[in-house]
Amino acid sequence: MPRLPDIDPATLDEEGKRVYDAIVAGPRGVVQGPLRVWLNSPTLADRAQALGAFCRYGTSLEPRLSELAILITGAFWRAGFEWHVHAPIAAKTGLSAGVIEEIRRGATPDFTRDDERCVYSFAHELLRTHRVSTETYAEAESVLGARRLVELVGILGYYGLISMTICAFEVPLPEGAEEPFA
Repeated sequence: MPRLPDIDPATLDEEGKRVYDAIVAGPRGVVQGPLRVWLNSPTLADRAQALGAFCRYGTSLEPRLSELAILITGAFWRAGFEWHVHAPIAAKTGLSAGVIEEIRRGATPDFTRDDERCVYSFAHELLRTHRVSTETYAEAESVLGARRLVELVGILGYYGLISMTICAFEVPLPEGAEEPFA
């Protein structure tokens, strides 16, 4: 049971309605999960969803690498709703089913692509130790470049916020979906 009641768009104030409509009109097309929680603070929802639109759709990382970073973050936080939404998207971007499953289980995948291995190593190390070693940083910068590395950290941070929202407010999975981290 979620900790906050679901937001009824009809009860939103002017600012809330504006933000709700902007989200629906954007690339997401729907207000669900943590976005519904954020509408309790329309200004936060507005700013966070704008950052999220960039992190999801506007970075220089190809979608396969963005989705990898999102899955790593969702698994770290054990954010079931996030996993439920993004695991199928990750598969469609070309991440292998084996890599997706290993991340879900908390195991280190065997990567065949250097860019995926670098994203995983960088993200995993940063989330687990709150730092990135000189070696991991140097390899990630060499493979990804400075811009994509900065944007990777942005994705990790944004999806950390998403995942914390899911966990703190117990955002439920859609009806009939199985909890991936049970």
